[in-house]
Amino acid sequence: MNVRIGNGYDIHRLVRSRPLILGGLEIPHVVGLLGHSDADVLTHAIMDAMLGALSLGDIGHYFLPSDPQWKGVYSIALLEQVNQLVRSQGWRIGNIDSVIIAERPKIKPYILDMRKKLAETLDIEHDQIGIKATTNERLGPTGREEGISVYTVALLVKEE
Repeated sequence: MNVRIGNGYDIHRLVRSRPLILGGLEIPHVVGLLGHSDADVLTHAIMDAMLGALSLGDIGHYFLPSDPQWKGVYSIALLEQVNQLVRSQGWRIGNIDSVIIAERPKIKPYILDMRKKLAETLDIEHDQIGIKATTNERLGPTGREEGISVYTVALLVKEE
């Protein structure tokens, strides 16, 4: 089989006194995401989708949340490591498609910059990364602005 598809999901709680990092960018907002690392849910979902496509587990397997070396780490650095692992297995990214679910802040003004940052990190073209944003229509934890969640699908292609 020359293609593999994986999906990823992540959710983090919103709290005061933390920056909001999405796709490697700091987005101005009154609250940020809580996590052991920078809690970048978009980057985490992308990593899980990439790992899942090759049945390599999830990011918790490689970057234990109890390990102090990952405390506060910039998730883009972890994405670089996951990308190296995928490439070492003989695969490359065909495309990535993500949906960010958040009531606030408005994500649309940051999407192009997130795509560029992720593409640069993954050494792919920015048109290989799709990012969409939606709300949860005020339903559930994301709708109540308790957190932000992301769903991602990644298509990997076997190197020839």
